[in-house]
Amino acid sequence: MSKPLYKVTFLNAGKVYELYARHVTSGALWGFTEVGDLVFDVHDGVVIDPTEERLRDEFGNTRALHLPMHSIVRIEEVERKGQSAIRDAATGEKVVTPFPLPAKPR
Repeated sequence: MSKPLYKVTFLNAGKVYELYARHVTSGALWGFTEVGDLVFDVHDGVVIDPTEERLRDEFGNTRALHLPMHSIVRIEEVERKGQSAIRDAATGEKVVTPFPLPAKPR
């Protein structure tokens, strides 16, 4: 039997984060939920999804997140991984990191 997979949705700095993890439990720290074994898509070469890359950069070396209970919007047990996302908390629209463009010559 495979390990369960959870979709964790939580608020952080005015944005809604959607991450996938294999381990979710009430943490040893009172009032916190522990989220561990984060799951990211593994792509070699070209970056397919800049949001996934941004989340991997931010949380890739994280052993466990200790999220305050009041910041968690939802935890779902899912069959397979979907797309991780960062959304604006007010509008619900995905936050897209602009592609860096070279500076204009003067």
